Amino acid sequence: MRNHAGVPAVGDSEGAPAVRDVTARKRGRPRRTESDAAGTRDRILLAAREEFAERGYEKTSVRGIAKAAGVDAALVHHYFGTKEQVFEAAVEVAAAPALSAPDALDEGPLEDVGERLTRFIFGVWENPATRMPILAIVRSAVTNETAATVFRRLVAAQLLRRIADRLDLPDAELRAELAAAQLVGTAMLRYVIKVEPLASTDIEQIIARVAPVVQSHLTGP
Repeated sequence: MRNHAGVPAVGDSEGAPAVRDVTARKRGRPRRTESDAAGTRDRILLAAREEFAERGYEKTSVRGIAKAAGVDAALVHHYFGTKEQVFEAAVEVAAAPALSAPDALDEGPLEDVGERLTRFIFGVWENPATRMPILAIVRSAVTNETAATVFRRLVAAQLLRRIADRLDLPDAELRAELAAAQLVGTAMLRYVIKVEPLASTDIEQIIARVAPVVQSHLTGP
């Protein structure tokens, strides 16, 4: 069967198939699924972490992060908002292993909490897979006040306060901060500034020396 123009009609045995996929004619942006959105968000965070690590907080821009992630800058704003908010999200992802440290306090008696916490924190720093993302963020935090403020806020809310809540002792917040200062200070000298002989000393020796000090801060008089 042919139409008036002599062209085979739909379903004609001489030409076109009986059913056409009309959706194939449509043009435009495909529908974004939840997995697509999650993948894009993760790609932006990875690019942000690398940009902050390479350029520092001040020289990093939302446009630069977008370019590195292969997306439009508007999409970065859509998922995260301002550069400060992007940095905070990058910090939270990079520091996630260390921020789970308070969970180590629940794994045994309070009498040896110092060693458990010390071993956990240095375990995160000793592992290259978890150390490098933290180093990238710390370098931005120590060179820019805005980045430092974001870092402090996150650490205070998700690390120090949670440790203090588990202690249930007088001056718990101060105890948690002093313990964190001991651990962070040692980590900075060993992994960031790389002061010798601390940088090359066996980690078990460091844990043996630092853990009693941390214990004293947390549960001492």
